[in-house]
Amino acid sequence: MDGQDAGRRAHIERFVGPLRTNMPGAGDFSFEGIRQLGNPVPILVQNDGERQLQLWLEPFGQDYWLEPGEAVYVTSYGTWSGHPFDVSHQPDCLTVWAESWFATVSDIDGNEFPPGRRDTA
Repeated sequence: MDGQDAGRRAHIERFVGPLRTNMPGAGDFSFEGIRQLGNPVPILVQNDGERQLQLWLEPFGQDYWLEPGEAVYVTSYGTWSGHPFDVSHQPDCLTVWAESWFATVSDIDGNEFPPGRRDTA
């Protein structure tokens, strides 16, 4: 194995390692199943803009839409390498990648926040 292959493998393990570790403990991908992994680390996401903000949660590929003034917690559970989240911003969209592969989105009171658009238009 040359240095390039070792580097590539280390990069892959950074992502796959937490999945291997956390998957047996999750049981299922439900809101409650994920919360049972423990070790919660929340990050507050708040829409201080004037338009809807799309919150894209990875690696699930799930979208959530926050109205102006609305806030949610994205919480990572289980274990990860390094840090619990990677965050990137694009116009009107914030992407949060849960490094543990397991995360929930909840309202300020801790209730499950509904995915997808909630407007009637």
